[in-house]
Amino acid sequence: MRIIVDAHGGDNAPLEIIKGCEAAIKEYDIDVTLVGISEEIKNSASLNQVSLERMEIVEAQEKLAMDSDPMSIRKQDNQTSMAVGFRLLAEGKGDAFLSAGNSGAMVIGSTFIVKRMKDVKRVAFAPIMPSMNGCFMLIDSGANNDCSPEMLRQFGIMGSAYMEAVMNVEKPRVALANVGTEVHKGRDLQREAYAMLKEAPINFIGNIEGRDIPAGACDVVVADGFSGNMILKTYEGVALELLKKIKGIFKKSIKNKLAALLVLSDMKKMKKEFDYNSYGGAPVLGSSKPVFKVHGSATANTFKNAIGLTVSFVNGDVINKISEIINSEKYEADADEN
Repeated sequence: MRIIVDAHGGDNAPLEIIKGCEAAIKEYDIDVTLVGISEEIKNSASLNQVSLERMEIVEAQEKLAMDSDPMSIRKQDNQTSMAVGFRLLAEGKGDAFLSAGNSGAMVIGSTFIVKRMKDVKRVAFAPIMPSMNGCFMLIDSGANNDCSPEMLRQFGIMGSAYMEAVMNVEKPRVALANVGTEVHKGRDLQREAYAMLKEAPINFIGNIEGRDIPAGACDVVVADGFSGNMILKTYEGVALELLKKIKGIFKKSIKNKLAALLVLSDMKKMKKEFDYNSYGGAPVLGSSKPVFKVHGSATANTFKNAIGLTVSFVNGDVINKISEIINSEKYEADADEN
């Protein structure tokens, strides 16, 4: 398996990226294509004693800044590492593409260079988030601020297929983010999406309120991109501040410091469970080929974990599974109309 990686995406490029790739090659037995400025990549590897074995470097002349116009990636003469990486994937020169770069450009590249899956309305960011009893997927978390009910229905189908094939969740419980659990709650968007999700070939369990999400009440949370991004950022912010608060309590006095020693292993375990870096990044579901958006602040371990999810995504044949469901539904709808 060959994974294409944007060597200049994110805040810690290229060092943390190539370190993560080195670790992933050892753990997952893959080959990597690094896309970027070769001299900079090689110098970083040499200075930090990182092996580039099983890593091919494809030259890119520029880096795509986080504040760059996302639409610029569509231009044929765009020679940024992200644009070149997307074109390599579209040409079949790798099995998947990862980048920690510009989120908007990731949506545009997935949609217009790699292309969307047939009959899929929009691609969506779908990060895996920690919960009290495991994890859940949040789809969409920011790719589409405005959504239609049909888009939310497809998000539910795509999220369910991913959780089953990659995260090994049997009959994933799919819920719709809403302001109440009752069927009539929400705007027209939520009420219409509820009716569609109820008829979709998934294990739809109804609406879910924000307070129930951390408890692990479902495996897939479906939301429009605006609401999903608010859930994502609030969730991450509360988790970080809560951990800081707990740390502050244990540092408050000698008595508290002694108490901290007694629960240190449990605290480390909890911190790891609520660290989003454990999952690495988010698949861009709806793309016709595997694309992963890695966290912008990704460390080497984050990137390694993201590659691990990508390997599972490819091996799980997620795209074909989603396509089969959507195509079978379209066939049945056409048959009913005739």
